[in-house]
Amino acid sequence: MTVNDSHIIDGADGDVSMDGVASNESSDDGVQKTTPGHHLPNGQTQPELDEVPDATTTRSKPHYALKYILSGHTRSISSIKFSPDGTILASSELWKQAADKLVKLWDAYTGEILKTFEGHNEGVNDVSWSSDGELLASASDDKSVILWSLETNSAVKILLGHTNFVFCVNFNPRSNLLVTGGYDETVRVWDVARGKSLKVLPAHSDPVTAVSFNHDGTLIVSCAMDGLIRIWDAESGQCLKTLVDDDNPICSHVKFSPNSKFVLSATQDSTIRLWDYQKSRCVKTTTQGLYVVSGSEDSKIYIWDLQSREVLQVLEGHRDVVLAIATHPLRNIMASASMEKDLTIRLWYDE
Repeated sequence: MTVNDSHIIDGADGDVSMDGVASNESSDDGVQKTTPGHHLPNGQTQPELDEVPDATTTRSKPHYALKYILSGHTRSISSIKFSPDGTILASSELWKQAADKLVKLWDAYTGEILKTFEGHNEGVNDVSWSSDGELLASASDDKSVILWSLETNSAVKILLGHTNFVFCVNFNPRSNLLVTGGYDETVRVWDVARGKSLKVLPAHSDPVTAVSFNHDGTLIVSCAMDGLIRIWDAESGQCLKTLVDDDNPICSHVKFSPNSKFVLSATQDSTIRLWDYQKSRCVKTTTQGLYVVSGSEDSKIYIWDLQSREVLQVLEGHRDVVLAIATHPLRNIMASASMEKDLTIRLWYDE
């Protein structure tokens, strides 16, 4: 079994937080949690690892069941993201010459398609919501990022500057800045209001696979196919830390913990690591009740206990590789998306 996209979701305590690991000062260097990583069959990486900060129900184990099947895409789905209020699910198609270059918006509670954005000249790799849910950013193989307004249902800005595919995109918490990473090995910071590049960081020696801000927008974390994780000062653009594992596996995704004291990384050696980046080391997490959900090449979705590494639930129904997973910000809802033989998005509820 090869697994693809992976997310952290709520567990038994009803609250996902890594703040509790801050006191774990006595952890040995190199200690890490091994959970399913995420590999794509074409050798590319999927830029997602989300958390659900507040769930409405609590259970000792997950009990997800299929609620809706969403059909409308004609090519493999590259990215799915819930809006901040959880009412809308955005989806995009995997980069390919034959991709339909569209971004679709769905009603997260009924499964109905709401609208379709069209404007890219190539496939779309990633999407990201602004914190108020009024803007959606899409990153494309056409080397551009488009900002879409949900109020006007149109493109309001086109960000140009990358010299190769734009693979990942994320807003800062205030949504006045945007960070992108691309196959040109750079990380770029953009002024959202003006649509202009503020900084170009020569970040890595291979394509950048994920970028994200910390909770207050002062730091940026990036990772790449070179296996490096780098922490940047968002204002100055200075590289503050470089994290690297001894085996130097390709890093697919990184994200700050809610308190910004740690960085969570997913690598293509099927491992998820929690880093104390100030000390440049992996630390053991003692947080209870965390699950990891992963899409797999066997068309299934696996939900794992982060501590025991036990498989808690297996969801079946897709007919091809599950490339993308999204977790709802408020409720126990997951979305999954699949490849060519299936082309559906499925909404799973734990009620």
